[in-house]
Amino acid sequence: MKLKKWLSIGTIAVASVVLLTACGSKVDDDNVVVKVGTMAKSDSEEARWNKVEELLKDKNVTIKYTEFTDYSQPNKALENGEIDVNAFQHYNFLNEWNKKHKTELVGIAETYITAFRLYSGTEGGKNKYTGAKDIPNKGTIVIPNDTVNESRALYLLQSAGLIELGVSGDIFATLDDITKNDKNLDIVEVDAAQTARQLQSADAAVINNDFVVEAGIDPSKAIFIEPKSDNAKQWYNLIAAKKDWKKAKNADAIQAVVDAYQTDDVKKVIKDSSKGLDEPVW
Repeated sequence: MKLKKWLSIGTIAVASVVLLTACGSKVDDDNVVVKVGTMAKSDSEEARWNKVEELLKDKNVTIKYTEFTDYSQPNKALENGEIDVNAFQHYNFLNEWNKKHKTELVGIAETYITAFRLYSGTEGGKNKYTGAKDIPNKGTIVIPNDTVNESRALYLLQSAGLIELGVSGDIFATLDDITKNDKNLDIVEVDAAQTARQLQSADAAVINNDFVVEAGIDPSKAIFIEPKSDNAKQWYNLIAAKKDWKKAKNADAIQAVVDAYQTDDVKKVIKDSSKGLDEPVW
């Protein structure tokens, strides 16, 4: 299996851009505007940005949003100066974008990680196991078969103490990189959309969060959660800006947005509104 280091985003369909202003509120002359680019916001994203706005009320800072439906647009808008910052991507996406487009966009604040989870196989609708350590010798673990999610799944299994890998950091791991498998686990790759369906036949499965929700699985029932670590850092989401953002006229206001985001108040909103799927990382 060949190691791949580039995640193509070309399959994401190009769609229209929708410009929204912050709650339709009037911007006073004394207020400084910060233009924030996001993807179309989920209810959870809406809740955390609403809290940020609330915390900025006495800071004379107003946020205006541009919501995109095409992942290729927020960084273009940032590079062109149409927005001041964006908040939609993780380090891996940003780094690959910079390489491909010869840009120097930078992460100015880490926000959260949508952690991967390991779920127990089921029997009679109930979990077979309560922890990763309970998975038996020669047990079967199902993981997604695409490059990115396979790598995340393998690093998760390593964090759970089930295997050891010969790679680390931002290198994508494959089955060939497993150097230790004391339980002789059978790690089976399937299409990510099929992982949840394997729980009745497998001992455990790593399931993408989108398919967890789709399958009606309770995330709190996971037997292991991807921890914050050097290996997981490339999947940390962030607020990005141009390299020279500190020279901007509204640099102090941009910093105020970052400071408001990285508060315990927003941390609580993230955990509550995402039902624990998103984990703050600052």
